[in-house]
Amino acid sequence: MTPLDRRSLLTAGAALGASLALPGAATAAAPARRRKLKKSLKIGMIGEGDTLLERFQAARDAGFDGVELDSPSDLDLDEAMAASQATGLVIDGVVDSVHWQKTLGDPDPAVRAEGLAGLQTALRECKKVGGSSVLLVPAVVNATISYDAAWERSIAEVRRALPLAAELEVAIAFENVWNGFLLSPLEAARYVDVFESPWVGWHFDIGNIVNFGWPEQWIRILGPRIKKLDVKEFSRKKRDDEGLWKGFRVEIGEGDNGWPAVMAALDDIGYEGWAAAEVGGGDARRLADIASRMDRVFAM
Repeated sequence: MTPLDRRSLLTAGAALGASLALPGAATAAAPARRRKLKKSLKIGMIGEGDTLLERFQAARDAGFDGVELDSPSDLDLDEAMAASQATGLVIDGVVDSVHWQKTLGDPDPAVRAEGLAGLQTALRECKKVGGSSVLLVPAVVNATISYDAAWERSIAEVRRALPLAAELEVAIAFENVWNGFLLSPLEAARYVDVFESPWVGWHFDIGNIVNFGWPEQWIRILGPRIKKLDVKEFSRKKRDDEGLWKGFRVEIGEGDNGWPAVMAALDDIGYEGWAAAEVGGGDARRLADIASRMDRVFAM
């Protein structure tokens, strides 16, 4: 995820879905080499279908194994569970929907309390739908929130949520985003280790690192702390030629992620788990193209 609003990003991508799809890409055969990675996507990417059942079926038919929901949200969880059971599309986790607005590093205790309540709701709802992790942006550093204060406050708030995470057996998985916080893999590893808990780890976003680092280095340093992956692409050339945010305007496999090195690093740490697309979604054809692209880079 980037600092852009997640829903806005995915909605905008859905509108462009048809124009971004490549002719024939949805049916292109993936290379023979395959790893034990399961493909997921964000619920907001699915632009096909009027009901949750239809949306889940579209994602499943496109080649995805799972879907991540937002929480707290207005989604009917019982309907989502029924759609999952009917289609076989696993709800593998949820994304905390309040972590940007109600940051756990905010100087206002009332804001932090709201953020903690949102995280606790996300943990409970994740357990209800059968998921295994809640994606969390743990803090934001800016002109009014200092780095050290964000560190101390966010650790204190996450610790308050840990007993519930352990009780529910749902992991809190931090995402690396452009939030001015946890800017090196050594620090990211240390942050997790502070908690001394198996219910804390990383939801590592491969594309978000490329602007200022190399994903394979982060992967090897974070190692078993990685619980889940987010998959998007970033182009340094588009960033340099067109502007910072344009770096994300590139299809999976066509930017500077360095997929052979990324996959070698994942092999080195023995990662076998969920990898969620987080790109502009759209209709059935667009979703199938994304799934096919994921298969191709995963086989590199």
